[in-house]
Amino acid sequence: MTTFNDREKSFEKKFEKDQELQFKVNARRNKLLGLWAAGLMGKSGADAEAYAKTVVMADFEKPGDDDVIGKLVSDLAAAGKPTEDHTIRRQAERLVDEAKKQVMTESA
Repeated sequence: MTTFNDREKSFEKKFEKDQELQFKVNARRNKLLGLWAAGLMGKSGADAEAYAKTVVMADFEKPGDDDVIGKLVSDLAAAGKPTEDHTIRRQAERLVDEAKKQVMTESA
């Protein structure tokens, strides 16, 4: 029974670590997405970083990516840079690999 319990604990730890990694990757992707959108709106430096943080925080409003996408669509339209949600989703998909790379580099 001890071997089974050890295996169970091992799987639980792996699941926990995988979930934590996924959270970090999503947060980093959202930051990169925010920086991308900030660039489209003409923001740079500290303004771009501050805006990217608001995008990361928007992800905590409800499960899924709809809250982030909605914020970006709204903010870009308000800045005179209307962008459709499918364009933003495609950019988010492109940024996932970069986000993973950055998170893994920081973890090493």
